[in-house]
Amino acid sequence: MAVIKPFKGIRPVKDKVKDVASRPYDVLNKQEAREEAKSKYSYLHVVKPEIDLPDNVDEYSDAVYQKGKENFFKLIDEKVLKQDIEKYLYIYAQTMNGKTQYGIVGCASVDDYINNVIKKHELTRKDKEEDRMNHVRVSGMNYEPVFFTYPAVKEIDEIVADVVKAEPEYDFVTDDDFGHHFWLIRDREKINRIVELYSKVPSAYVADGHHRTAAAALVGNERKKNNPNHTGNEEYNYFLAVHFPSNQLTIIDYNRVVKDLNGYSEEEFIEKLKEAFEVVEKGTEIYKPAGLHTFGMYLGGKWYLLKAKQGTYDDKDPIGVLDVTILYNHVLKGLLDIKDLRTDNRIDFVGGIRGLGELKQRVDSGEMKVAFALYPVSMDQLITIADTGNIMPPKTTWFEPKLRSGLIIHSLD
Repeated sequence: MAVIKPFKGIRPVKDKVKDVASRPYDVLNKQEAREEAKSKYSYLHVVKPEIDLPDNVDEYSDAVYQKGKENFFKLIDEKVLKQDIEKYLYIYAQTMNGKTQYGIVGCASVDDYINNVIKKHELTRKDKEEDRMNHVRVSGMNYEPVFFTYPAVKEIDEIVADVVKAEPEYDFVTDDDFGHHFWLIRDREKINRIVELYSKVPSAYVADGHHRTAAAALVGNERKKNNPNHTGNEEYNYFLAVHFPSNQLTIIDYNRVVKDLNGYSEEEFIEKLKEAFEVVEKGTEIYKPAGLHTFGMYLGGKWYLLKAKQGTYDDKDPIGVLDVTILYNHVLKGLLDIKDLRTDNRIDFVGGIRGLGELKQRVDSGEMKVAFALYPVSMDQLITIADTGNIMPPKTTWFEPKLRSGLIIHSLD
């Protein structure tokens, strides 16, 4: 059964929160982060500290991790960040396109991760894992929360709905027009009841932030192994997460663009596609797929509907039924000879938040030859894959809005 634990959050003072809050470390490259970190208080100086070092410094060097720690404690020293005196649970809500989702901020259990109570649906890369582990090791902090989901519990929803009737501690809109709202749960009875109810949830799921989750849990486990006086009550046994009920979350599409047709002409490529798909020309207006097993394709200035034929997918296989699997088997690998989605530089991935116009633009510019728009994976599919111990193909899920970093931090000490 899953654990959620109150903790003494480290967070911005109210009048500095908008200056501090930043996008997560992994959605910006170094140059984008430098441009975005306009405020000296921007949390990007902590989670992406290479922006404050010369370009010739290796981004995985100890100097980077030490700089992140230095920048973090500078925010403490300047009283931009402060630690709560009491242990609380918190509520972090996000609003996008008029819809608000409410997550509970509390610590997850390292043991739950090790014992697979917290379930994953993606593979992690060791280099990225080690990078985030070094940030945790050097600072003794979970700098950023991870994004979890869990099967909705009616009484937890009711408690959250009651708490958010009050004035939020933080309430601001970022440049992307997403609203961010934050409350403290101060009522001890409510905190205890949430902890009790959550302990009956059979599993939690990593929605977004697999590398951060792995890093936080593995460093906690390291500390456990290296402490001869370990009791199980130490703060390093827990790490920072925002827990959203699954019925409030929406996964958006994650699309593909490819540089060439692997030697086929456009006409030949379309004819080859007809072996696995019904192909319907849709004209110059952007075509967005409307259901599972349908795809939009942009090629040669035109949009096409591709509908997967029976036999190209397996409805009884959690992975075989996915549209990303159909596209990979019958187009990306089958026709275009793209075998490794993680390393092949002929393919790129475009989050649906950018819109399908981004696919058109990248093909029209000549940078890419063809684009594929996918229907998004459902939360039910994600949970089924995690429950069955399967792993989704790379670049399958895109969650939006992303959690803002710097709103709350957890100390391992």
